[in-house]
Amino acid sequence: MDDTLIVLRREFEAAEGSFLARLRSDLVWDRVAFSRLERAMRVACGQYEGHDGLPRWVAEGFYEVSHVVAEWTAHPNFPRPHPAHYYQDCLERIRELADWFFRGWHAYQELHVASPE
Repeated sequence: MDDTLIVLRREFEAAEGSFLARLRSDLVWDRVAFSRLERAMRVACGQYEGHDGLPRWVAEGFYEVSHVVAEWTAHPNFPRPHPAHYYQDCLERIRELADWFFRGWHAYQELHVASPE
């Protein structure tokens, strides 16, 4: 399994220190962990682009991340120390990556990039 898939598996399984673990357990949006997750998702999209056979666990992970992160962070009491546009940009990025992964191509010349603080 290459490094990208190792990172994705840890992230999608919400292993200790992963973005999803920090989000769920600690109610913390960890920017470094998000960047690691986003990068792994982006690389995986490129690797699987145009392929018909997708590993179920990868597909399930893309689906879950593209749905549950927005749901978890939508709660009014979820701490948001960064500007609102940062979270909106990140959620849009996740949706775009899931769209790319499932379609096998992305619809944009330039994928959305979360803006810095």
